[in-house]
Amino acid sequence: MSTRLPDAYFDRMYAGADDPWQLSTRWYEQRKYAITLALLPNRRYRHAFEPGCSIGTLTALLAQRCDHVTAMDVADAALRSADARLRRAGCRDRVTLYLSSLDEPWPPGPFDLLVLSEVAYYLKADALATVLGRECPRLQRGAKVVATHWRHAVADYPLTGDAAHAVIAETAGLTSVARYGDRDVVIEVFDTGDGQSVAARERVPGA
Repeated sequence: MSTRLPDAYFDRMYAGADDPWQLSTRWYEQRKYAITLALLPNRRYRHAFEPGCSIGTLTALLAQRCDHVTAMDVADAALRSADARLRRAGCRDRVTLYLSSLDEPWPPGPFDLLVLSEVAYYLKADALATVLGRECPRLQRGAKVVATHWRHAVADYPLTGDAAHAVIAETAGLTSVARYGDRDVVIEVFDTGDGQSVAARERVPGA
């Protein structure tokens, strides 16, 4: 039995539309990206890893906060769109794109930011837990993990966004440091280090 949605599912989605989830045009998506980026505790990151990058809308925004981004997707059509988008944005030289899936071994990094945006619920709970248990210990000490997911049930998906976040939260070595939620989306930031707040790290009086 498959532990995740098959690659063919995504190939069919992109065969029907260049941007099947309207990631580049919906205000919902633009707002979601803005909240995700605002919750990141560090001003800049050295190297981010974004599995499931789709057409590169969030990737281009991450490139403004990161020295380099490694982004992957299972759909070749999505990566071609991402390549064109990143070139138009003038940041293609700071992004590595490649074809792979979340449950395959991750690239070596090292990464100080992991971005799980609308991707964790494509795996069944046991498979997601296995991947995170294998790969998160390889993140840099003090790396941040941001997870952003749609909360409504989707018939095709093995998990809901809330269920995916529950699995992520149970991953050894991750400490939740920030969370936003409304009826539609849940966004949470985890720390692999000491979990200090931004104010405490910057020695703001009273923190």
